[in-house]
Amino acid sequence: MTTQRAADFELLPTATGDVLGEGPWWDVAVGRLLWVDIKGHRIREATLDGVEQPAITTPSDVGFAVRDERGHVVAGLRDGLYRWAAGEWQRFWTGEHDTSSHRINDGKTDRAGRLWFGTMHDQETEAGSALYRWADGVAERQVDGVITSNGLGWSPDDRTFYYTDSIARCIWAFDVDPADGALSNRRVLAEDPAGYVPDGLTVDVDGCVWGAKWDGGKVVRYRPDGTVDLELTLPVRRPTSVAFVGPELRTLAVTSAALDAGPDQPLAGHVFLVPTSTQGRAEARAVLGPDRTR
Repeated sequence: MTTQRAADFELLPTATGDVLGEGPWWDVAVGRLLWVDIKGHRIREATLDGVEQPAITTPSDVGFAVRDERGHVVAGLRDGLYRWAAGEWQRFWTGEHDTSSHRINDGKTDRAGRLWFGTMHDQETEAGSALYRWADGVAERQVDGVITSNGLGWSPDDRTFYYTDSIARCIWAFDVDPADGALSNRRVLAEDPAGYVPDGLTVDVDGCVWGAKWDGGKVVRYRPDGTVDLELTLPVRRPTSVAFVGPELRTLAVTSAALDAGPDQPLAGHVFLVPTSTQGRAEARAVLGPDRTR
């Protein structure tokens, strides 16, 4: 295992940091990074040189944001799935969860454009949340008994799905049928010790899983067998998620949170850009199926 400090990182040069930055998603079609500030109630978008689009304000906590095949921003807000179109939010799915105590958290598209997302308990003590798959206009539960649904990613051959329940301190691996996304053979890829928790993740072309560690101040690269290949330490305590960005997908973008950050962490809440020796895979835009927006 190699431990290295991200001494040569750059900051995404945006005007402000985030209260709770999350969900980096690189849109290869336009060459811009999309990410959310969950508690800042905004969706942000910028090129890597810091040219930022006007932020989209959300009416509640926003767990993730991606684009659909029409170019619209699709987001998981506290109570359901929404599309931002014609300057307004259009809800197309209402969640099953109690919005007084639960909300939608992380989400991502697979290579077929199916949208995967999960819910979480605000106080992170009750295991009543779930992971969902949206396909052909329908949301179906895939994993139950979750406390804090979080990072998602797929192997290069699309036959292994990686998924995080943060409070369980576990990254799971599943076999996945690439034809319909069906999951089977759940097993543990990695578990974290007390003191920090696994957060957002991504997978590189070598099949290695990169996972952010909330309260751990680092990003860990796991080999497909779950052994640790690399630990990348950062100057913030709460990195939240990761994504490969740039024209060759060789730069790791790391979002972070300013929540409870002291004066010794002036960079908390910013997006870090870290060069790597590997490469990511392009994300697919969401294929939502029948238009259920009303």
